[in-house]
Amino acid sequence: MTSLSSGSCQCGAAKFEIEGDFEHFFLCHCSRCRKDTGSAHAANLFSSRASIRWLSGGEVVRTYRVPGTRHQKAFCVECGSALPREEAGGNMLVVPAGCLDTPLDMRPTAHVCLSSRAAWDNRLEDAPGFDGLPG
Repeated sequence: MTSLSSGSCQCGAAKFEIEGDFEHFFLCHCSRCRKDTGSAHAANLFSSRASIRWLSGGEVVRTYRVPGTRHQKAFCVECGSALPREEAGGNMLVVPAGCLDTPLDMRPTAHVCLSSRAAWDNRLEDAPGFDGLPG
């Protein structure tokens, strides 16, 4: 049975469905992915078999490629949310895990590009945790 996932951007302008399974779920710590997310890493799902169907907002999706590299990011021009993109001539679907609205029952496959990990991205499990905002 093929899985069906759905997702959207934060403002709701772009909505999509993905039919098919993901093969990999990588947490990438490279400096480019950290700049894309403003966080310790990007969390991207990869599939060479899944297909995407834009339900709405395909016209608000833009892709930025870092000049001279293969690194690219798709995003909503209205709210800036990361969105899925096709790479390798349409043979690879890359989906930011955070843009999915349906539950994901897959755990990350691996942390990648750890050699360029941020100096502060170490032992984060030791930081205090709160169920909401502190204070």
